[in-house]
Amino acid sequence: MKKVFLWWLVAGSKGGENRARIIIELKTRPYNANKLAERLCLDYKTIRHHINVLDENNIVESTGEKYGALYFLSSEMEDVYDTFIDIWNEFKKSDK
Repeated sequence: MKKVFLWWLVAGSKGGENRARIIIELKTRPYNANKLAERLCLDYKTIRHHINVLDENNIVESTGEKYGALYFLSSEMEDVYDTFIDIWNEFKKSDK
């Protein structure tokens, strides 16, 4: 996964901050969309939208079906997680 793509994911597109928050949350453990919505204080439909974006870009994987599906980070994302965190920290600094 290229660093430029991670920058786009977090800082270069609308909703990047919410996607980053989802990635950080999924690093700790798998969640379903409803639990992610609760944990991140976001609307369920917002979570579903961002999960779909993350899934289409091989950032997350799922197990199970529909409502009960659990989402977790893909192995590709796990491999570049430290780079993602560096980008996230830089983004948060520049956001102030």
